[in-house]
Amino acid sequence: MSAPAPRPSYAAFFRIPHARHTFTAALIGRLSYGMVSLAVMLSVTEATGSYAAAGTVMALFGATSVLLSPVRAALIDRHGPRRALIPMASLYATLLATLATLATAAWRPGTPAPALGALAVTAGACTPPLGPTVRALWGEVIEDNRVLQRAYSLDGIAEEILFVSGPLLVGAVVQFAPPAAALALCALLVWAGTLAFVLSPAVAGVRPAVTKPVARPGRGRRFRDGRALLQPVVVAAGVGLSLGAVDLLVMAYATRHQHGNDVVAWVLAALSLGSALGGLLNGAVDWRTTARARLPLLAGGLGLALAAAGLAPGLGTLTVAVACAGFFVAPALTTSYLIADEAAPPGRRTQAGAWVNTAVNAGSAGGTAGAGLLVGRLPLGLCFALSGTVAVAAGLLSVRQAGPRPRGARGTARPATDYPQ
Repeated sequence: MSAPAPRPSYAAFFRIPHARHTFTAALIGRLSYGMVSLAVMLSVTEATGSYAAAGTVMALFGATSVLLSPVRAALIDRHGPRRALIPMASLYATLLATLATLATAAWRPGTPAPALGALAVTAGACTPPLGPTVRALWGEVIEDNRVLQRAYSLDGIAEEILFVSGPLLVGAVVQFAPPAAALALCALLVWAGTLAFVLSPAVAGVRPAVTKPVARPGRGRRFRDGRALLQPVVVAAGVGLSLGAVDLLVMAYATRHQHGNDVVAWVLAALSLGSALGGLLNGAVDWRTTARARLPLLAGGLGLALAAAGLAPGLGTLTVAVACAGFFVAPALTTSYLIADEAAPPGRRTQAGAWVNTAVNAGSAGGTAGAGLLVGRLPLGLCFALSGTVAVAAGLLSVRQAGPRPRGARGTARPATDYPQ
């Protein structure tokens, strides 16, 4: 009787050839995404002298970036990362640099807002889908599902760190330079990081879908089981809606209790810290239950923690409750990405991840907008409860949407459970 295989650690991921270089290069490019929202908003505000114009430009930029993500991901799957990502990153970086130049061209506020909006819309449409691409790459090169789980967990933790450190980096830049300098730095980071990523030998081994031998009946088909992809997308949208609402609700709490804006930053940092810790634990455990069974429970845990945050009598308990909610965020998203990757037929991994990514971002925008409409009309505790209810409802709905796992969707057979013991 053979001895069971030892449980791989996080270090097993970095022992994969070229994984360290590829992972670092992608993080450099994705740091730009943690900076760009604040950089665009500050640059446009300074250039136009109008918060309304800045908000409109930012909304247009976000809409095209999020909603067209699956289209850009389809180009990656069809033509491969090298042929598709470099043109996208080059055009995106050029447009950001042009936007930065136009924002600093005026000696005083008055730069035409329509010109800035047009540049922002075009730049958003060209945003390179680095996150979905790098996750699809790990699905291609990693055979052991337990190591893949750790790779996805590390990716989620790193993304939390990037989106916390990005605004801090923008704040450091604007201490000694105009906001447009931060926008130019975004352009440099995304171009350099993308170039280093696509030149990695690990990426060179990924063949685009058009060059893979695929039987004619399967050519051009969509995902083999729509319900299999629908479950992670539904949960990701619910998590995004809840998180988008929390940002505004924490701000409203601080205002009503006469706390400063620095308090908001600390509470949201606790959310990110909880998410990072949850992601580390989730990636380290070899789960005996399937990812599909865990996903509704993770969404439900997030929702219950947010509902409890609405009952917090003071700032300390609110911070603890928000941190507990964060504990479920990275595991829920990581599990969603894993399920989507497994649901994807050959040559469609990037698109599958992009649909989950789009659901999170679109949900976040919708959650912020919805909280803005409700926070002045309902008690704050009820608003927290409603934001939690959305996550719970998404988890319950995902139980009904979970279809059977597609068999043979990958080139090699997988064990009956997601993470074998």
